Amino acid sequence: MNHNLMISGFSDEISSDFNTQLEVVTTLGMQYISLRGIDGRNIGDFTVDEIKELVLPRLHKWGVNISSIGSPIGKVFINDEEGFANQKVMLDRLCQISNILNCKYIRIFSFYIPKGENADHYRVEVINKLKEYAAIARQYDVILLHENEKDIFGDIARRCYEMIKGVDAAHFKAIFDFANFVQCDEDTQECYELLKEEIVYIHIKDAVSTTSQNVVCGTGEGKIREILTQAIESGYKGFLTLEPHLVLFDSLKDLELEDASEVIKDNKGIDGADGYRMQYESLLQILESIEGRGK
Repeated sequence: MNHNLMISGFSDEISSDFNTQLEVVTTLGMQYISLRGIDGRNIGDFTVDEIKELVLPRLHKWGVNISSIGSPIGKVFINDEEGFANQKVMLDRLCQISNILNCKYIRIFSFYIPKGENADHYRVEVINKLKEYAAIARQYDVILLHENEKDIFGDIARRCYEMIKGVDAAHFKAIFDFANFVQCDEDTQECYELLKEEIVYIHIKDAVSTTSQNVVCGTGEGKIREILTQAIESGYKGFLTLEPHLVLFDSLKDLELEDASEVIKDNKGIDGADGYRMQYESLLQILESIEGRGK
């Protein structure tokens, strides 16, 4: 395929075993992964030395590169000052790890908002804390990517936009995650139009709003084909990162405030490798159909 897009994926959805992850992605012909869960541990819990000793040699052996680090940064409550202080230490370490892995992106979030409270009341506080994160990233020339995610400040496009404009930093940009917007009752086309200037990274994940369940990309309400067509036509050169969420996987428990099994009820009798392959093949079909249209 002649498009300039690089396909990556959260390989911990394949298996918690890192060797299995690397074997499956290379068998599929993929050269990039987003690094989140390694042998059952979250990337945020690794030391710099452990990455050098346990992770880097295996990446080299399999010829796999890192598109982004799927960090838990920003997944603390906005009023948890101790949690925030701990996360700044973790972020500094993850920036060092990014440099070692030759990776320029770290995925982050914009803080949990106390249940029942209006997220807009926390705008100034969120922006100020994100500025502190961005200042750390700048020291290492790493770009922080905000993932729109339910239960956090930046769950809807308007707040994502206000936040990115408010932080106003070259080292803080947006991820576009189709499924998360669907699950927040947002129209993904409107979200894309508002945020497209800030989007440097795209997650390939789809969902239906009636049940909030994740589905194979292109079969939900994310408008993935339509929006990717627009992104490609406007010169998008970034990663498309598979985040299938089609089967329950080990590190999911770290990601969700609520019980994740509600979102991934119907396991469809597939395992992680099958779910990942299905998502990859479905994305390739979408890209081929876009390319065919352009001829």
